[in-house]
Amino acid sequence: MHSLVEPNAWVVLRLPSGNLRVLQVAPNTTTSLGKYGSFPTNLIIHRPYNITYELQDRKPDENFNRLRIVPAAELYADILSSDADTRTAEDATPVPDAEGDDDAPPTGIEYSLVDSDSGTVVATTDRVEIDASARQTLTIEEIEALKKDGTDAGRELITRLMLSHTAIDQKTEYSLAKYKLLKTRKYIRRFCVLPLDIPMLNYWTLEDKDASKIMDMREEMIALLGCWANVHFGGSDPCEAQPIAKIKQEGEDTSMVEPEPVQTSCPGRWLVVDDTSGLLVAAMAERMGILYPSEADRLAKEQREAKSSKQGDSTGGRQPAPKDGEDTQAPAKPTDEAEAKREPEDAAQPTSPKATHKRPPEHRRDDYIPYAHANTITHIHPNSQPNLSFLRYYDFDITNPNPNAHHPLSKHLMTLSWLQLLEPDLDSTYSSPPPNVTPEEIYSWKTNRRSTFHRKRKRWIRTRHIIDTTRKGEFSGLVVASSMDPISIMRHTVPLLAGGAPIAIYSPSIEPLTELADCYSLARRAAWATNTPEEVAGKTLEEQEQWAGNEEFPLNPALVLGASIQTSRVRKWQVLPGRTHPLMSSRGGAEGYVFTAWKVKPAEGKVEARGHLRSRKRKVDDQSAA
Repeated sequence: MHSLVEPNAWVVLRLPSGNLRVLQVAPNTTTSLGKYGSFPTNLIIHRPYNITYELQDRKPDENFNRLRIVPAAELYADILSSDADTRTAEDATPVPDAEGDDDAPPTGIEYSLVDSDSGTVVATTDRVEIDASARQTLTIEEIEALKKDGTDAGRELITRLMLSHTAIDQKTEYSLAKYKLLKTRKYIRRFCVLPLDIPMLNYWTLEDKDASKIMDMREEMIALLGCWANVHFGGSDPCEAQPIAKIKQEGEDTSMVEPEPVQTSCPGRWLVVDDTSGLLVAAMAERMGILYPSEADRLAKEQREAKSSKQGDSTGGRQPAPKDGEDTQAPAKPTDEAEAKREPEDAAQPTSPKATHKRPPEHRRDDYIPYAHANTITHIHPNSQPNLSFLRYYDFDITNPNPNAHHPLSKHLMTLSWLQLLEPDLDSTYSSPPPNVTPEEIYSWKTNRRSTFHRKRKRWIRTRHIIDTTRKGEFSGLVVASSMDPISIMRHTVPLLAGGAPIAIYSPSIEPLTELADCYSLARRAAWATNTPEEVAGKTLEEQEQWAGNEEFPLNPALVLGASIQTSRVRKWQVLPGRTHPLMSSRGGAEGYVFTAWKVKPAEGKVEARGHLRSRKRKVDDQSAA
């Protein structure tokens, strides 16, 4: 995450009312804040995050609002003044009670009014009773007229409202500060620019958007999944030096060369089943350091965009407008007769594939595999296309991988469907390799047919690489947040994990996880050891891991240890002098539970205890002799 607001980045604007707005900072545009006004987007580009701006009034010769950075001294003036008052009260000599009781509570108790969003202390008072009466003489029409004038960023309207209140002198300091806070949050024209990181995206989706889209997953649940699954940076790719097939000769054509098998023993490979529209994948990628493009990748992207725009302006850009009197017709295309006359001349020239076609760069060859082998995320989805829509907020589009070559996720995120994992022969892309043709025949095709052939072959190479490496297993961990039955997910994913790999599964309700935990309970494991099912008798450990289960044992209980279920919820508290308590009203929804366990490799053969055993009778004899 960059410390400055970059062009075309997604940011969060926190308005005075407490509402959040998520928008993309597009250069040379105007951002509207509704009733608060609008401002040019260029005024916040390349500015730091967490700065509060105030919309100023338009100047007579300008048609836009300028922004004023609100200094910290102005934002926290009430806190600084309250701290000064507190220090003065602490230095003062305590006044004894009128009856001489030294144990009586001091009379200088103060109650503070705190803004729940910013945590700012607005005012303090020594009175508990709050006068809530309000008698406002300004009419709705007058208030609307003042709002349309929009002078002094809304502060004039707030001042007029307070001066027009007939009972302002009857209010206590606490109720007066509360009245001012409510009117300020309603009419002040300020906003704060915040980065759209994972916690902010989760909060915005839960509070302002559809919470069911992310399965009511709270921030603490995301943290538990990442911690129990041990999601971290998995190290650099040890196989990156030679990700494709070896080339015997320098000038040899590689369009038909088969890639070598890829090693799957590289560390840092996580398996994930995500039904939260990509929120879980984004959280894991942030922990692994592959969610945000690096500075070098960002500069490379800007150079490519500048180069492509320059080429478009010089060759494929818009044609200049014709002058008066010039012919506006397009240049005439060559006729079929001219092409026919030119064909014999072209045919007479010798064509050599090696002479006319240079060897393409490595990243443009058909056998090039653009994926890393370490620090990767393999996402399994039930649809034809993965639903990872939240990744677009981080400059990654899963449906269009070509423009994402600069993004780390383009090399470290692989997706496949359950059909491709369980029955790859039924997948049309995997089971339909491109035809085996010679390079001479390829070069004789037209450009469209040749590009289609290379594109299909690249897609087949990528699909086969993802499916083959996933089916070989040896993953470092499993993270699940899905509405599917967790027992069916574990039946097909546990055999793909390496020994000691952690497992973390999220569910909005506890019932599915309770059934899953029962499959790996101590009683089931003891019954499995004493009375092994006949279906697995005589099978090897690899065959036992692939066992589909029966009614008594839905899963193999010997493959998982330490199964447990837990939950966590962060409660918000109101912290005021004498009134500290958890908030009684908070967001509802699902509680959310996490199942945790570890994959183990059962020991072959029978485990026997060894050592020198001493009988009970000999112990008694030794004690009597002593």
